[in-house]
Amino acid sequence: MHGKTVAILESRLGPQMVALIEKRGGACVHAPALAELPDVDASAVARLMDDVRAHPPKLAIFQTGVGTRALFATTDALGVTEPWLASLAAMTVVVRGPKPTAALRSRNVRIDLAAADPFTTHEVLQALAEISLADTRVIVQRYGVTNVELDEALRSRGARVEEIPTYRWAIPADTAPLVALMDALDAHRVDAVAVTNAAQVHNLFAVADSLGRGESLRAALDRTLIASIGPVASVALRRFRVGVALEASPPKLGPLIDALDAALSQTPPVAPHGASAAR
Repeated sequence: MHGKTVAILESRLGPQMVALIEKRGGACVHAPALAELPDVDASAVARLMDDVRAHPPKLAIFQTGVGTRALFATTDALGVTEPWLASLAAMTVVVRGPKPTAALRSRNVRIDLAAADPFTTHEVLQALAEISLADTRVIVQRYGVTNVELDEALRSRGARVEEIPTYRWAIPADTAPLVALMDALDAHRVDAVAVTNAAQVHNLFAVADSLGRGESLRAALDRTLIASIGPVASVALRRFRVGVALEASPPKLGPLIDALDAALSQTPPVAPHGASAAR
């Protein structure tokens, strides 16, 4: 990546991505495109806890560590954690990956099924393949948005899905870094853009559209190497008519950086608009 500039849209893991890229000799334009906002309705959680005790679900699916901890923080505040733990002990508990696993184990929750690496919705559904879901109530800990793929797959097998919102994704309050990224793209100062979440794409274009820059952003991205962390992010990019040059496999940060490094090592760095690229 020596001499190359990579734009990253990641928020929570942004500093780690910057460090990884700089370690390989690259420069970064860090433009966080996603804000995680608390979205736990304590009164709704209280009603759910009462309902869970009266009508026990068969299955509970935990998708993220952040959301799992937020849910338990709410049950702690309501004083209903002990009955919630008792309810979980009677359910089949499913986890999407190591982060919700750690959050649940910190509460001594038994884990019955775990998605295999790389911990996507596909692996969650594989873990549930042998479980009968007909006329079964399933609790799903929601992350930033509804996992439509998961919910539809569960319902197609006869499950009654009930989500617990814990946080939501939004456009960051400070959009200046995103505007600066658009300026850098327009000026041909970015070699690659790394996308690590589908919502980043929606938010980036929402900001661009609000400024009347949607089409110029799309044109700039089309002449830039676009790196996607996985299939979900790639689908979002293609919905905005943005081509994906590479997709990490498996869909994780390490393979994404490796793929970026390999791709950028084969291309000359961009030059500012009006200048010639060094060759």
